Amino acid sequence: MKLNNQIVKELKKDFPIFDNYKNLVYLDNGATTQKPRQVIEKIKEFYESFNANIHRGLYELSERATEEYKRAREIVAKFINAKTDEIIFTKSTTDSINSLAYCIVSIIPKEKNEIVLTEMEHHSNLIPWQEFAKRLGFKLRFIRVKDDFTLDLEDARTLISEKTAIISLTHISNSLGIINPIKEISRIAKEKNALVVVDAAQSTGHMKVDVKDLGCDFLAFSGHKMLAPFGIGVLYGKRELLEKMNPFNFGGGMINSVSFEDASWAEIPEKFEAGTQNIAGAIALAEAIKYLEKIGMENIELWERELVNYLYEKIKNLDFIEIYNKNPKTGILSINVKGIHPHDVSSLLDDYDIAVRAGHHCNMPLMKRLRLHGTIRISLYFYNTFEDIDKLVEGIKKVEEKFGR
Repeated sequence: MKLNNQIVKELKKDFPIFDNYKNLVYLDNGATTQKPRQVIEKIKEFYESFNANIHRGLYELSERATEEYKRAREIVAKFINAKTDEIIFTKSTTDSINSLAYCIVSIIPKEKNEIVLTEMEHHSNLIPWQEFAKRLGFKLRFIRVKDDFTLDLEDARTLISEKTAIISLTHISNSLGIINPIKEISRIAKEKNALVVVDAAQSTGHMKVDVKDLGCDFLAFSGHKMLAPFGIGVLYGKRELLEKMNPFNFGGGMINSVSFEDASWAEIPEKFEAGTQNIAGAIALAEAIKYLEKIGMENIELWERELVNYLYEKIKNLDFIEIYNKNPKTGILSINVKGIHPHDVSSLLDDYDIAVRAGHHCNMPLMKRLRLHGTIRISLYFYNTFEDIDKLVEGIKKVEEKFGR
């Protein structure tokens, strides 16, 4: 389904939020996306029609819930070109990376003691590794962000060494919108026998993500950033690695057998899914993926790029605006209105029913390095229109006028 402004307006009718807030210009999709009626109805259907716990019930409701949950895992796996048993359901990207930061220890060679990150990492892909390094005496190293906000690959080649155990980096920067060269980083990593972890929170709902093509070992993302509800996330891991790793959470559902003194674990992925899972969330995530695939991830990516280029052309010659990525290729663009704090701009835009994010975007180290208090982040999605952009630009102009310059 090749997208254009008229088709997008029709798709927007699938989202009840825009019925309830007629004038809403929602441009905070990097934080969370709105939910289509199809996903909301799927959640409702679960709780009304087959609400039961999975695996343990030999009755119709439980068997249907189990089957739908199993099918959800299959749909997620196919979506990122993984094997079904390589998909672990979690709460979020953050939960996925935190869990991995405990489980991964068992597959790291003893001679390795460094973790390589980048200067643009979200706190969720920074703090878990900081704590990992403190616990185990590892050293953190950071790939430099160049003046054009892209990663310095020469610096990466220097930093990634035989001591490198893990390289963990974002696929798309949540504050700059930069697409990082994951395939190249993976290639460099494999030369040094290092593991590659990808934070795909900002990419999986916006472009085609293929874990085999990327060459990564692990990949994490959240459902709520791609039309699904809050509280459901995914951790992908290569089967041969997951089989060697010890679990982090323990309890029901992840065991093979238990005695008073010991226990053995279930096969993957159940080994990593202790306790009752977010069954409705996983099923709704699968419904969200079906909705996205009906549109086509390539079409979504192209439309976002068309929108962001339209926005860039509208504001690039406004002398009171600072733009922090002058070559946008994703639906994320960070700007500032010169002399006005981003929080003030965001608050005033809300007066015109325009929702944007302002602040450090959980990128405090990056903002300090760039000597910024924060930015105004405009994050687009396939249900945004040219009219949304026009209203945003007019709103920014009115904000600037209010400050009397």
